[in-house]
Amino acid sequence: MKKHTYLILILALLFVVPACKKSSSDDPSPTPTPTPVDNSTVPILTTSNASSVNQTTSVNGGSISSDGGATVTARGICWSSTNTNPTITDSKSSNGSGTGSFSYTIKGLTPSSSVYVRAYATNKKGTAYGNAISFTTLPYGSATDIDGNVYRTINIGTQTWMVENLKTTKFNDGTSIPNVTSDASWSALTTPGYCFMSNDAATYKATYGALYNWYTVNTGKLAPAGWHVPTDADWMKILGYCGGFDYAGNILKEAGTTHWVSDGYYIYNVTNETGFTGLPAGYRQSSDGQFFNLGRNGMMWELEAYSSTQSSGWHLNYLAECLQTLISPKGSGFSVRCVKN
Repeated sequence: MKKHTYLILILALLFVVPACKKSSSDDPSPTPTPTPVDNSTVPILTTSNASSVNQTTSVNGGSISSDGGATVTARGICWSSTNTNPTITDSKSSNGSGTGSFSYTIKGLTPSSSVYVRAYATNKKGTAYGNAISFTTLPYGSATDIDGNVYRTINIGTQTWMVENLKTTKFNDGTSIPNVTSDASWSALTTPGYCFMSNDAATYKATYGALYNWYTVNTGKLAPAGWHVPTDADWMKILGYCGGFDYAGNILKEAGTTHWVSDGYYIYNVTNETGFTGLPAGYRQSSDGQFFNLGRNGMMWELEAYSSTQSSGWHLNYLAECLQTLISPKGSGFSVRCVKN
């Protein structure tokens, strides 16, 4: 065989052999990894019945029996006065995470109103809700003074307070309290006396009540039967319910700007969640009988005297979130809120 024929055969083998060498058993295709199956679902839970229902508060909660196979990252209750099936876009609480039972005290409700509540729980699959429940808050109570004025009352913690400033013109034994209109006469008083803001009962009595000097308070005969002018201990109780001095002003003031002067942050963060509805009735100065700060200050007496010439009271200020203590001359004209015996 000729030499060039051998070369052709060799070259042909070089091209043919590799093509014949490969087989399916030499280079298998990779086996696909199975996709994990997620069998988790949203949580399963129920809503608890409301308890300790009051005029402005109630205790509500829920119980999560199953997390659905995924961690519950948020839970709580949601509520509304209009939506019969409230969601987390309505008012809601945040009660931690995980399964089991939880409860929350709703505050700031309106007396004699319907409230709708559902428990909720959230995991990676979404948010689930318990059954919807509803209840009606208790109505306002009432008290009547010797003049026949009727006052709304409300329960705050273990106390019952008037929701309005006192406006009586008589002591509870039927004797009249002197109505002192003259500035000079007011500043000279060391005996009981009252007045209305700017001496204008027609405009201010119904909303703001009367202004009394401390000598009137100290008689022990100002409040209606079964009620009394609050002591320092009474004020401290309501402070405790509000969580202390720092934000008690906003929790006790009437919300909105119907009566309070608007000042942005300090007014629009007012909740009045206690229902106390503190009003800015202003005050009358003892030194000259002048009237001041209607719409800006609510000054309220307590029963204790501070000294022979001064006494103690409490101050709601339109520029402060807190409830402030005050020491003032006994001849000052302040509002009075009464608490039940």
